Amino acid sequence: MKLSLRLSLLVISACLAFAAVGRAAEKAKRDLEIYWIDSEGGGSTLILTPAGESVLIDTGNPGGRDSGRIIAAARSAGIKQIDHLIVTHFHGDHFGGAAEIAQALPIVTIPDKGIPERDPDGRAASSFQLQIKPYREIAAKRERVLPGTVIALRGVEGQPVPVLRCLAANQQFIAATPEQQKKRVINDVPAKALDTSDNANSTVWLMDFGGFRFFDGGDLTWNMEAKLVAPHDLVGNVDVYQTSHHGLDVSNHPALIKQLNPSVVVMNNGARKGGELGTWATLRATPSIAAVFQLHRNVRVGPEANTAPELIANPDEACAGNLVRLAVEADGASYTVTIPATGLSRKFATTSK
Repeated sequence: MKLSLRLSLLVISACLAFAAVGRAAEKAKRDLEIYWIDSEGGGSTLILTPAGESVLIDTGNPGGRDSGRIIAAARSAGIKQIDHLIVTHFHGDHFGGAAEIAQALPIVTIPDKGIPERDPDGRAASSFQLQIKPYREIAAKRERVLPGTVIALRGVEGQPVPVLRCLAANQQFIAATPEQQKKRVINDVPAKALDTSDNANSTVWLMDFGGFRFFDGGDLTWNMEAKLVAPHDLVGNVDVYQTSHHGLDVSNHPALIKQLNPSVVVMNNGARKGGELGTWATLRATPSIAAVFQLHRNVRVGPEANTAPELIANPDEACAGNLVRLAVEADGASYTVTIPATGLSRKFATTSK
């Protein structure tokens, strides 16, 4: 009897130990994190994978303010190096902070669409070469990005593997799959004037993590955006849409946003840059959108060019540079968007798959 009792106790102890290990393993699982850092209307999107890899898409303006905010956000997240630095296109508000970041955080690889020999916006070649020189001289492995390029990201056992894929670069697009070719999308929205700037050459990125999907189109403009969804939808539905071009209405094509069918939108605008009325009209006409988060309140226009006040990270023009953070659960089934400075938090179920 005593032996039987002792055996029972040993079995119970073993079960409890295994349960504790299981709970510890569950606790050890990490979220996929995305940070939208306030570059005052520049581009700065920082991704931290469950395996601890970091991806920075665009680096804000030169001058120390934007790079300082990016470095502070990275260090707060426990990031000690930037594993992949992606510059979507060669405008100063997207590549300008890169060299300054490299002075504080080692950069391992730089995937980009290729530095043009001349300023794609037609400015003096000598001026462009002087501006691009610090970025060109960053000590990192360079990788050429083409449509279809996949950034190799590590997975974590028991969790989805994050996949970051380029959909477009230099006005070239991934090919439609046989399944996508079966369905034609009609775009009856008029084209806009030809964009000859490097915005039209932006690289476009899609992040998949289990059931979660995130779209970052850099500063891609109207006519090029339409090619992502018509005559064939090359993207599919997403959960989170980062407004193209800071919310300017030379971008954010209605056909693109309709096909993306996002639940959440994050607008990386400035107090006096982006967030234009045309874009807001499109967002408000998209039934799938449950919430729009803004980095800044648009002070140039009234409430019609702003989201709900509680969803704005920086309500004042003279601001502290508050960021917006998103965390995708370890299984990819839901995600939470927060404004850490105010404590606001909203949870959403993934719907894109």
